[in-house]
Amino acid sequence: MRNREKLTEKLVRAAETRPKAWQVFDTDVLGLSICIYTSGSRSFMFDYRTAGRQRRFTIGRWPEWSVTAARDRAKVLRREVDSGIDPMAEREDAREAPRFPDLVERYLREHAAHLAPRNAADQESMLRKLIEPHWKHRLVTEIEAADVERVLNLIAQGRSRPAKKTPKTKRREPLKPPKPTPIRANRAGEMLRKVFNLAIAWKMRSDNPALGFRRRMEVERERFLSMDEIARLGDALTAAEDQRAAAVVRMCMLTGARLGEVRTCRFEHFDLERAIWTKPAANTKQRRVHRVPVSLDTVALVRTRIDAVPPGCDWLFPGDVEDKDQPVQEIRRFWIDIQQQAEIPGVRIHDLRHTFASLLVSGGASLEMIGKLLGHSQSRTTQRYAHLMDSPLRAGVDAVADMIRIRPRLVHSAPTAAANGTDAAKPRRVSAARLG
Repeated sequence: MRNREKLTEKLVRAAETRPKAWQVFDTDVLGLSICIYTSGSRSFMFDYRTAGRQRRFTIGRWPEWSVTAARDRAKVLRREVDSGIDPMAEREDAREAPRFPDLVERYLREHAAHLAPRNAADQESMLRKLIEPHWKHRLVTEIEAADVERVLNLIAQGRSRPAKKTPKTKRREPLKPPKPTPIRANRAGEMLRKVFNLAIAWKMRSDNPALGFRRRMEVERERFLSMDEIARLGDALTAAEDQRAAAVVRMCMLTGARLGEVRTCRFEHFDLERAIWTKPAANTKQRRVHRVPVSLDTVALVRTRIDAVPPGCDWLFPGDVEDKDQPVQEIRRFWIDIQQQAEIPGVRIHDLRHTFASLLVSGGASLEMIGKLLGHSQSRTTQRYAHLMDSPLRAGVDAVADMIRIRPRLVHSAPTAAANGTDAAKPRRVSAARLG
């Protein structure tokens, strides 16, 4: 038989400790009790029955919870039970609710796994290193727009990084001052918007806190090599000791292709008779097959590579001897040396792609043609080269202006002025506009 008494502070304080935990139920609120444990600690409980199940809900510890507060809470719980709500089920659901790390794991497993390897690795790095440390223990439903803005601000500020040169002593490497990374913050915001869109589809939450994140201003880098720089680069590539890496760079210059597309190309991708390069979807950024014509110089380069690679090798630019079954992985050191020899500091290999587009523009190519040659999936990407077309446009408008330009006409003053011998008798220039 249950012990029933009206719970008071005095009764709870004086309740004895027994070898087994025991309860004293309140006579005022049905189901409310104080449980005295063998350790001497005391907690308020609420016992109820729902859907044929006996349930016990822990309200809180005494004396943090007073008898009056526990009784008020028990009354609220009793009303919820009478209305068909199970308080314990709600608590269990909250305990089992997915947290942000759970969302990250599912996103990487079910979505990022289908992206390009480099893109997937980049997104995983942002989630693991830049975002998850801030939301590691947060429920997915607890993250708000202010939390997204706060973490994007931290990403935009940048991080301090170790200096490149390794010190001679074993002391800790000095840190470089943080460099702002607004573009990185924008990419993280776009990724979070996709993450929470999937969270909605997976029934983890009902809204997207990253839907309207504030985009930071991006200043796109536009570096184009001049004809003198192109000539110096060509001379440096011809004199280079590593002609394999030099051929990779020369291929980028001739085709405007991305470095990754050039590194991973195979002989079977080229139709040398028709001068066509068919890039498989796995090698392109847009994940689509890209069929593009190439120049005769590119065809000649491919033919020279046939004699340069080992017999039976499918890669146009295979790796070293120990990695001959894989494409060349890194030419960064080679490019640094070429930069110094060609006197083009700060130029990236990707800038050769921009230079290729600028030369197309100067040759009269349209933006649509440039987009097809470069493999752009969106026209707005090609629009970054639109300002390069100002020169031919300016020549056109100058020609039109020259044809309609108002030319001065010679007029004579009145005869009376000529008779008087004044200066008015001299012819003067009057524009056609003033003559009406």
